[in-house]
Amino acid sequence: MASNRPAPEASAPVHFGPGSRFAGTDRADDEANRGWEEWNPTADSIRPVRGKHRVAKQRNALARSSTVLGVGVIAAVGAGGIASAQDKPAVSISLPDALSDSFPDAKSLPGVGSFMSDGDDKSDETPSPLTTAGLTAADAQQGTTDSGEALRARILQQAEQQQAEADAAQKASAEKAAAEKAAAEAKKQQTDAKEKAAEEKRKAKEAAERKAEKERLEKLAASFSLPTSSYTLTSTYGQSGSMWSSGQHTGLDFAAPTGTPAKAVHSATVKSAGWSGSYGYRVVLELDDGTEIWYAHLSSMTVAAGQKVTTGETVGRVGATGNVTGPHLHLEVHTAGGSGIDPLSWLRSKGLTP
Repeated sequence: MASNRPAPEASAPVHFGPGSRFAGTDRADDEANRGWEEWNPTADSIRPVRGKHRVAKQRNALARSSTVLGVGVIAAVGAGGIASAQDKPAVSISLPDALSDSFPDAKSLPGVGSFMSDGDDKSDETPSPLTTAGLTAADAQQGTTDSGEALRARILQQAEQQQAEADAAQKASAEKAAAEKAAAEAKKQQTDAKEKAAEEKRKAKEAAERKAEKERLEKLAASFSLPTSSYTLTSTYGQSGSMWSSGQHTGLDFAAPTGTPAKAVHSATVKSAGWSGSYGYRVVLELDDGTEIWYAHLSSMTVAAGQKVTTGETVGRVGATGNVTGPHLHLEVHTAGGSGIDPLSWLRSKGLTP
């Protein structure tokens, strides 16, 4: 009987890469370790194994095809993963000769050839866009920056740019607000200055008017005089009472001792001088503007009708003639039209203070 090695069952061949702990062992050594045994072929033991091997080969080819496709998928996952994978040591994948002969060259696959080039092979081809995502032209040429780090740097750069733009906008807004505030304050100061100047001008005008009026009254006072001296004001104009026939007092009473001189308040012409009923002895002076000054209840008169008198000249003396309760000078002021007015106000308008 012939002794042959037993036919192995068709199964997927096992290969070990350089990284395996069985790397470097020979298939013959492996089979030697399995031992020899005698084999006698029979009708039952002799089976066609071609189909089994063919199935096994197909299964193995499918597995190897999956491996190659896996490499292609890995090449397409993204720049960050590929960049980090480039720093790791290469792992070899061994295939049976029959299978490897039927596969296309891995370098010819799209997107894979650039990853499987030899270290000494310098290619001038442009890297795949997947391997240069986030890289600048300088980084792609130098090959010193990985895509993940470049993408991170670009994100940080964009964040810094956005922050700088936000800071610039905030600064511009603050400067605008400060400028508007300064303009408002300047406008307010200008308005306040104008108002202050206008107020000062108004006060100065009023002061000038008061001064002019004072000067005018002083001049009038120089040309006007009070009707008597050593007096006391008793009854005023418009005062009500039963002592007056009209029910109201029509003049201003200067109570003074009998014989006190009654003086002309201003240069005038004696319009009349004599007895006048309840007025007693009365002298009427007519001023140049037509105003009439009445002196009543005189004890005596020192002027006659038509006579010219000057300011301060004596026209009579205080007495108690007519309807009186005691000696006093009853002074009345009438306009050119004949209407009676308040003697106290008229005297004050001439710069006099009774």
